[in-house]
Amino acid sequence: MKKTDVLATLEDRKIVAVVRVDTADQIDPTVDALLAGGVNSIELTMTIPNVLDHLPALIKRVGDQMVLGIGSVLNGETAQRVIDAGANFVVSPVMKADIIEAAQKNNIAVAVGAFSPTEIQTAWELGSDVVKVFPADQFGPGYIKAVKAPMPHLRLMPTGGVTVQNVGEWLSAGTFSLGLGSALVDIKAVRSGDYARITSNARALVDAHNAWKSH
Repeated sequence: MKKTDVLATLEDRKIVAVVRVDTADQIDPTVDALLAGGVNSIELTMTIPNVLDHLPALIKRVGDQMVLGIGSVLNGETAQRVIDAGANFVVSPVMKADIIEAAQKNNIAVAVGAFSPTEIQTAWELGSDVVKVFPADQFGPGYIKAVKAPMPHLRLMPTGGVTVQNVGEWLSAGTFSLGLGSALVDIKAVRSGDYARITSNARALVDAHNAWKSH
């Protein structure tokens, strides 16, 4: 998938599921549950054991149904491994120039993490396609709105603190997309095999996004 198509999907669909599960065996049923609920932008984290070994088979099976990123990438070397494994985008909780450089070299979408206005703008100037505002739950939607006021050019993806109840507030603040972890991928549900709950969470968030769009 082209980088422009990846970014267009992230902006249009808004909801990016951050999948941080215990084992690689939990990846497939979690991804299937998210897709069944209408969420097709998915970020698997590097904290999942052997996640990159699992990636090619997942892409072959359902890659045409989703935009698939790898998150919790902490350096350029890991970013290159992620890209070589076939990920559509790279996400980091921190701002590292070598991560951006690896993505740019391979024409892959990248979102590095930042928090303060200076960090956010610096990440943008370094070439991050989207800036992951993390941890966004510390300040809430009002912070995004405040940052965007003097810097409307920014594409921001807050991660942390987004729920079904407040997703409209985050979207109205001017976000490019939203990263959702535990509010969408309930680790207790994963551990108990209750993947229907994840599908239900996904549907609720997609419905909330659609309701926001219609107003």
